[in-house]
Amino acid sequence: VQLQASGGGLVQAGGSLRLSCAASGTIFRLNFMGWYRQAPGKQRELVAGIPVGGSTNYADSVKGRFIISRDGAKNTVYLQMNSLKPEDTAVYYCAADNYAPTAMTSHTYWGQGTLVTVSS
Repeated sequence: VQLQASGGGLVQAGGSLRLSCAASGTIFRLNFMGWYRQAPGKQRELVAGIPVGGSTNYADSVKGRFIISRDGAKNTVYLQMNSLKPEDTAVYYCAADNYAPTAMTSHTYWGQGTLVTVSS
């Protein structure tokens, strides 16, 4: 499975960006798709996740500002980021868990990362 992320860039504080991540390849069932981020000198953290048929979850720091959604037909996950703050600056990675029913195994795949820079 390959994940292709796009949509990062430079934006002023208070602005918005929309990230997209499209999965391709041998896809069985994407049980989970999500966005993580890693700022310089910090650990990678979960920003938002959306399991198939389940409730979305968000990091406390982005609740009320970010919205995650997915298009099952396109195997694509989106992250709408509003009211951006300088502390949102990071490399954003998409991730997807591909579950193979016959083998009953799941494997996590990662996108290449897209840089989001929020200026003050």
